[in-house]
Amino acid sequence: MAKSRDRILIVESDPVLADLIGRQALQSAGYQTSVAVDAGSAIAKAIQWAPHLIITDMDLPGLNGKDLMVALTSQKIDTPIILIARKGQEGDLIQAFRLGAADYLLTPMREAEVIAAVERVLRQVDERRERERLSQQLQQANQALQTRVRELTTITSVGKAVTSITDSGILMEKILEGAVRITAADLGWFLMRDETTRSYHLVASLKLPPSLGANLGQPWDDGISSLVAMSGEPLTIHGDALKRFKISMLGQSAMIMPIKAQKQVVGLLVVMRKGEKAFETSEQDLLGALADYASISLVNAHLFRAAENRARSLQSMAENAALGEQVNNDILRVVHKELAAPVESASAALVRLGKDPTARWRPEQRQWLGAIQDALGTLRGMVEVITPIQLPQANRAALYADVCEVARSAVKTAQAMSQADGIFFSMNLPGEAIYVPLDSGLLGQVITALLSNAVKFSAPNGPVTLRVEKTVKGQARLTVHNTGSTVDAKEAEQIFEKNYQPRPGAALRFGGLGIRLWLVKEILTRQGGTIRVESSAGKGAAFHVQMPAVR
Repeated sequence: MAKSRDRILIVESDPVLADLIGRQALQSAGYQTSVAVDAGSAIAKAIQWAPHLIITDMDLPGLNGKDLMVALTSQKIDTPIILIARKGQEGDLIQAFRLGAADYLLTPMREAEVIAAVERVLRQVDERRERERLSQQLQQANQALQTRVRELTTITSVGKAVTSITDSGILMEKILEGAVRITAADLGWFLMRDETTRSYHLVASLKLPPSLGANLGQPWDDGISSLVAMSGEPLTIHGDALKRFKISMLGQSAMIMPIKAQKQVVGLLVVMRKGEKAFETSEQDLLGALADYASISLVNAHLFRAAENRARSLQSMAENAALGEQVNNDILRVVHKELAAPVESASAALVRLGKDPTARWRPEQRQWLGAIQDALGTLRGMVEVITPIQLPQANRAALYADVCEVARSAVKTAQAMSQADGIFFSMNLPGEAIYVPLDSGLLGQVITALLSNAVKFSAPNGPVTLRVEKTVKGQARLTVHNTGSTVDAKEAEQIFEKNYQPRPGAALRFGGLGIRLWLVKEILTRQGGTIRVESSAGKGAAFHVQMPAVR
């Protein structure tokens, strides 16, 4: 989402393109924009205006887009840059990305593409700044912690032990041992707040009488710790003042230190002396330092457990998703297996019934038999195409597919479905393989969908032509052409939309169970490909697919 403070500098000498990007796209989305027509004025504005993002054309009068990037770098301006390029400038784009370009736009472009690219780059910038901010905060916290540790040399060994332990039980015992040692106390105990009941439980004890030490893990109320929990302030108490509380049976001097996390008391550290000697201020400072260290360690342990739980949750979700895919594939296999045999058996029985010389069929009954036979043929075709999508395996070969090989397989399947309608196929394939960055399962779905669509709208006994070639720019191009129904200009704009429905009155035949055209476009777009339809009266329709070929 655009922020009112987001400033974008557009470096473009073409006023029409600059207006499209600036006024029509970005300003409408809420961004602040400024336009420079050449690299010189762009550098000056970048220094003066400090934009959050720069969009520059590769082709500028004077210095080009790459030169502008070098000049900005020399001025120590690290503003992210989106390049405007044209087809054929792929080599320049690669060099520009090596110089640090964040993204690119190809002309002609739409407003939505501009906004999407800007939001993507600004989101990356925000994430980077947030990481830097968090890193700076972490560095500041570490520096403060290191300073504190240097000042509190008496608890260095305890601090090292605390930071090296992740087991909460052992951690609390070490904290309590350190607290008793640095305060010269005789005994002590550690209380932690239960998040459910909000009461404090005994989690560690040192030199408590056996009858009290046996209460480990149980709620604890010594009559005085609860008061410290409510106030959030440390307390030292001794002598007659302590005799009012039941813990006086354990000693004559006590010190209670709250442990806080996000300003909330999450624990209480209690140490006692059997003698009447009061705890001094320096000892309170030492115990407070240990409590601070303990708080950090407990928070880190909590975050560590949360991260582990999230990792386990994500792993479980991934495993469940994989299992769900296996279940779906298994269901499809079962459906294919269970339907194939009954359909073939019913079809054969119907043929024998129709040829039975003893049967005296009326004309309308023979028409019914023919209709049943046609329906079984359609069902047979549907059974043939019920095939689970094979997910790519974790190896390089599965990441690429030969368009020619996949096309042959798809045409073979389509022929089996369209023989009853007299539709025939012709293929024009090159002599060499053409690989694209798409696994064969998804590519097969794309080609099958185009062939299925062609069969549906072809003229009776008409041809469907499939052509595969490699363009001079190294792109893989696939064309599926059918005779029959044409696609007018208005329909061509809607045909790849999710809610598109064929126009009323169109004569459709079964062409298979191919995915819809909007999903075909979605698959191709995600892989850097395109699809368009071309149609003219009397010549049917041709669907052109273009994808980057793997060299």
